[in-house]
Amino acid sequence: MAAEIDLTLDCANAQLLAAFWKTALGYVDEPPPAPFTTRTEWLAQFDLPEGDTEDDGAWLCDPDGVGPRLSILKVPEPKTAKNRLHIDVRVPGHGSPQERWARVKAESGRLVKAGGRVLEEFDGHHVVMADPEGNEFCVASAKP
Repeated sequence: MAAEIDLTLDCANAQLLAAFWKTALGYVDEPPPAPFTTRTEWLAQFDLPEGDTEDDGAWLCDPDGVGPRLSILKVPEPKTAKNRLHIDVRVPGHGSPQERWARVKAESGRLVKAGGRVLEEFDGHHVVMADPEGNEFCVASAKP
């Protein structure tokens, strides 16, 4: 059996990135683990540093339970270099290569409106983008 993974993004503003990645992936806020009914309740069990709040983290999940959990956590230091690991957002749909590329372009345009930016475009294949804090990711077509 394969291992299950979670992905974690370090950031300066967890709520800003959570909003972007919910838009990008169709994810939702993950409910707190049982028996807790709120994230505030769950976080109260930890000895958080003074000044840390619930807004310093966000936990997202695929509503269908297929994709990995995404944790977004505030850290004090800024991003300083290229990601060593990045997310590929795969746009679903069949059709000709031109039709699939049109969907990739439309999705990258939608993500620009959500706060992302295009870094580079590889015509007909994928678009390299950055989220609102500069974390790189790619938008590409899913397998036909």
